[in-house]
Amino acid sequence: MEKILALNALSWLDRNPQLMVIVQKYGGTSVGSFDRIRNVAQRVKALHDEGHSVAVVVSAMSGVTDKLIAMAHEMSPNPSERELDVLVSTGEQQSIALLAMALQESGVPALSITGRQAGVRTTGSHTRARIDSLDGAQTRDLLEQGNVLIVAGFRGVNANGHIQTLGRGGSDLSAIAIASSLHADVCQILTDVDGVYTADPRVVPDARKLPEISYDELLELASVGTKVMQSRSVEFAKKFGVKFEVRSSLNNNPGTIVTEEHPNMESVVIRGVSIERSQARVTITSIPDQPGMSAKILNALAAGEINIDMIVSNIASDGLARHSFTMHTSDLGRAQAALQPVVSELSPDARVETEAGIGKLSVVGIGMRSHSGVAAQMFQALGDEGINIGMISTSEIKISVTVPEAKIEDAARAVHASFNLDKAPM
Repeated sequence: MEKILALNALSWLDRNPQLMVIVQKYGGTSVGSFDRIRNVAQRVKALHDEGHSVAVVVSAMSGVTDKLIAMAHEMSPNPSERELDVLVSTGEQQSIALLAMALQESGVPALSITGRQAGVRTTGSHTRARIDSLDGAQTRDLLEQGNVLIVAGFRGVNANGHIQTLGRGGSDLSAIAIASSLHADVCQILTDVDGVYTADPRVVPDARKLPEISYDELLELASVGTKVMQSRSVEFAKKFGVKFEVRSSLNNNPGTIVTEEHPNMESVVIRGVSIERSQARVTITSIPDQPGMSAKILNALAAGEINIDMIVSNIASDGLARHSFTMHTSDLGRAQAALQPVVSELSPDARVETEAGIGKLSVVGIGMRSHSGVAAQMFQALGDEGINIGMISTSEIKISVTVPEAKIEDAARAVHASFNLDKAPM
């Protein structure tokens, strides 16, 4: 069994017989119990026994981060973000120590190391930091000594030595960054799903697993709701050319390879359909049609660290402008507070209108660049289902629309069927 696991892990590199540097990342579900940690240890042991150098990035055990956040809010309704980072980062330390122990019990020389020890330097705000640099010298030395390294994902330290976390899904980013710094031959993101699907199988039962996908396509899917990968980790992989695979830690099925696009990819018009729930729309009306008005609004939102998504601006028949944009429902209250002082400066008549209960549906595919009629086909499918469209946003390889959240699953199934995504391309 161990031999099979090792070969399967290397299959997408044509089973290169040379010894390699392999980085694997296991999510919280994969290390969610003692039995699952032991299962991960056996998978890692199989690679080590083949003679490969292995670094493993792990998340906190499933549910631990949420419990730690709940503890913080039990102690304080508005906990310091610095202390919150210190607290939640302990979840990964539990995982790396337990996995190292499991490997040591099976005779594998394993060492657990934190983000600081792995040389991860961060910048930006607490709870949502960015990786600024990564010094892999110590990590490479430890690997060359024959150790399997178990690295705490999701965190690093800033220039002042303070612990900072990378936001939800930050362990993916940690794994990609460490793979880049080690010049790894293989980077695998192992989770509780088999790979990247044409849609969420829980919503669209006939969704199909994709054998490969481009960085840009996965980046667009990640940015519009697909939860397989954190979007920043895909950006990092594209920037530094880290080819990786998304696959399951619970079986040996081939996953989805994420790589640079190639000409054959353009034959597939739509790669996938993604949905995002819990969206809200904010509209500011009666804005003077003058230069600088949009900048004032967006600067106020940026100062409040509120991420907005779709933006629509138009001029009404009375010559006044109106701006609409979407965001996650959880940011709605902060957005209203940030906009309140600005709106009064724009015009005495300016007003803020809000609407919750919105979902976002997106279709993504690099084939859109060379195929026309995608939007028409998408809108026709939604119209046939009696689903009304609100805002529309496009990029070179993506079309997104807002629909009533109560209709989002029906919308996804209708569009998925319209583009025959359940069938493999010929």
